[in-house]
Amino acid sequence: MAEKKHKVLVANRGEIAMRIVQACRGLGLDFVCVYTREDQDSGHAALARELGGPERLFRISSYHDANEILSVADHARATAIHPGYGFFAEDFRFARRVTERTNRLVFIGPSWRIIRSLGDKINTKRLARSLSIPTVPGSDRPVYDEMEAEEIAETLFAFQAEQGVEQSVVLVKASAGGGGMGIEEIQDIDQFKTVYRRVRNYAKRQFHDEGVLIEQRIFDFNHLEVQIVADRAGKDIVHFGTRNCSVQSTGRQKRIEVAPGFRPGEITYAFDAQKVLTDIVSYSLAMAREVGYDNVGTWEWIVSPMGQPFLMEVNTRIQVENGVSAAIARIRGKDGTDILAEQIRLALGQPLGYGQSDITFAGVGIEYRIIAEDPANRFTPWVGRIDRFTAPSRDWLRFHSHIPGDTAYMIPTEFDPNLALAIVWGSDLAEAKARGLSFLDDMVLEGADPAGAPLRSNVAFLREKTATLLHF
Repeated sequence: MAEKKHKVLVANRGEIAMRIVQACRGLGLDFVCVYTREDQDSGHAALARELGGPERLFRISSYHDANEILSVADHARATAIHPGYGFFAEDFRFARRVTERTNRLVFIGPSWRIIRSLGDKINTKRLARSLSIPTVPGSDRPVYDEMEAEEIAETLFAFQAEQGVEQSVVLVKASAGGGGMGIEEIQDIDQFKTVYRRVRNYAKRQFHDEGVLIEQRIFDFNHLEVQIVADRAGKDIVHFGTRNCSVQSTGRQKRIEVAPGFRPGEITYAFDAQKVLTDIVSYSLAMAREVGYDNVGTWEWIVSPMGQPFLMEVNTRIQVENGVSAAIARIRGKDGTDILAEQIRLALGQPLGYGQSDITFAGVGIEYRIIAEDPANRFTPWVGRIDRFTAPSRDWLRFHSHIPGDTAYMIPTEFDPNLALAIVWGSDLAEAKARGLSFLDDMVLEGADPAGAPLRSNVAFLREKTATLLHF
């Protein structure tokens, strides 16, 4: 019986939409894209027209409208949907609807049950602890009893004192909150009852749930990730190494990612950095196997200055920084690994076709996020027009952007002002950093705001942070 010919609806925008289209083309798959009025000049819309003609592109009112997206899928006779990242990527209800509706489609991502299970941070923490995987010290369920909550806080203060932390901090969080809402810090146990009652009342008022979490605050940590890839059956599961995502904005948004997560051969650490990398990979694989993880995902870790790793969360989707992991990975010695293409073919039911021993790593990758923002003013987004945007052509550089480089482009205010991703490879950290600086110096980025003032970007910030990459 002939293999089914799939058509993938790309339910996203910008550079990730373009990369999905290119991955589909490389796999011999048809595609269809969507765009909104604000994105009529975006590179992903232009690419869809160029490669597939007008019948491969549909205008919608919003990337958040599931009904519209599914209507396009039906009209275009798509057989699968790729959510990219953001929007519906980690929405288990959308994934369930896609796969269980009358006209069933393949959701290119983990199964909705996996998304639902690991998208719950409390459930993830509880599962990790059942497998003896370290998590941030504190409660792994909502606490409703004040005495129990105070006992947990006392334990955390004692733990931090044992670790030599001079100024201990405990977080009191509304368990039903999100996005930083309903979180307070305490530096002394005498503050606990007042803060606990305030957070509990806030939680009841805002979320109709009085549950409170008590957690230790980790300062000066590094943010590491483990890239997991698995087949649809959840049986063959491998990793594509680690990343360090510690260079972030004041709002904890990533700006530079480096693979691998540490570089003990070139940098001296105050702990056994190689053991930390080995441990977080081992823990991540153990948890993935326990749940039968069935596509691409990322296990996110924080590592304390003493080298203690704590699992933070699991992202059940492809991530922006997948390309920097691909840059250092080789499958059976072959360059050009594409984790996005792996995600698509595995979601469509193809076997993994290789094992962990077939995956090797070479060199260091650096991914820069080029953004129109003002780092000196708390990374405030910049609004205006891009007049010129070009990157040098180098065999060690991969550049992904939806911005037309040679014509004027107004940055849509409806979305984050992300302009491009640049992935640099070097044989070692020193070479990767030198090449990174070379790229930043040779890239041309010009524009102006409505008043004629020149474009603001984070390029100088990226250049400054390159000097200390992977230092802890």
